[in-house]
Amino acid sequence: MTMSATDEQQRPVDAGAVTVGRHRYLRAPVPVIFPEHEEVGEHKLHLELKTLLFEILKLAFADRAIIGCDQFVYWDPTSPGACLAPDAFVRLGGPDEIFSTWKVWERGAPHVAVEIISDHDRRDDSWDDKLERYRKLGVSELVRFDPTPRIPRIAMLRVWDRVEHDLVERALSVECAQSNVLPGFWLTREDPSLGPSLRLSKDERGEQLYLSGAEASRAEAEAATQRIRELEAELARRQG
Repeated sequence: MTMSATDEQQRPVDAGAVTVGRHRYLRAPVPVIFPEHEEVGEHKLHLELKTLLFEILKLAFADRAIIGCDQFVYWDPTSPGACLAPDAFVRLGGPDEIFSTWKVWERGAPHVAVEIISDHDRRDDSWDDKLERYRKLGVSELVRFDPTPRIPRIAMLRVWDRVEHDLVERALSVECAQSNVLPGFWLTREDPSLGPSLRLSKDERGEQLYLSGAEASRAEAEAATQRIRELEAELARRQG
């Protein structure tokens, strides 16, 4: 087939053409950029509360789950704006590893996500929008903790479960909720320095809390001291 001069004039100009794999294209593909962080002011109390929870989850479950804290979680490979940054999240099946961002189409959705309400959340008044985003993201359990609720009737602890592809708030009669994903109960406890804090406990009364790193170190030191005292008492008994 012979190409006419008119056809030649209508052919696209390939000045910007590139070769990708076996084919040549008229332009380079435009990459979709997924940012790793965003500069947002943060109250120190919020930082301390989420750090405490991250330490607890990591110490308890790092051998069997990947733990995140404030990394962007993306669920749409075509839209960088379709993202959330939970204060903590857990994906069972670990072990834990280092990562910069979380892409659902590569790793699956987090099984549990936690939001600790901050002044920034209150200013934006965006909880309904955030809840819809978590529904699209696909989490199985969403935990919301507000250390200083400004409306008395709103509880500090609220939990949503995935039910028939929807994210539905659970009816709680007390501020304690058994996790449907993790082996334990979500509850609030008064921390000596932080005030009301979100904790996870092996029992619903909070008598067997999952420990932070500092709490675990203190418990080990106390156990070692007690053991030394028992050995000293046994030695004194034998010598006496």
